[in-house]
Amino acid sequence: MQRIMLICVGKMKERFYIDAAAEYAKRLGRYCHLEVVELPEQRLPEAPSPAEISRALGKEADAIRTKLPPGSSMIALCIEGRLRSSEGLAQLLGTWANRGEKCLAFVIGGSFGLDPGLKSEAWVQLSMSPMTFPHHLARVMVLEQIYRGFQILEGGKYHK
Repeated sequence: MQRIMLICVGKMKERFYIDAAAEYAKRLGRYCHLEVVELPEQRLPEAPSPAEISRALGKEADAIRTKLPPGSSMIALCIEGRLRSSEGLAQLLGTWANRGEKCLAFVIGGSFGLDPGLKSEAWVQLSMSPMTFPHHLARVMVLEQIYRGFQILEGGKYHK
């Protein structure tokens, strides 16, 4: 069974996000072994300087790298990533599966995003939208789109 990780900076607190994420995690159990990893967001002052933000992103990137299994393929979710349709994401999932890779890791940064160096190491940079969403909502959206992608690949009725 394929292994998919979702590595997130920040802890979900709102029950409605937690419940929605749990529902899609349950549905994904048919298609993959899903592991969700939450990492703490670095604390910053109220009005951080660019240097403080850069240092924090670097520390978060180091923490993310420690969670990536050797040989995994990373998808960095970032605003400058490529926009894809649900069918395009399904095609990406199919390509990854056909390559025989062991683990696909989707990475969602905290409120200041992801470290540029980490993004450059990604197999794919993916943008959910040019709009800004709370990163907890992005987690639910990613899980739903992964589920939809597997449904598309199998010709399921979920995607219309």
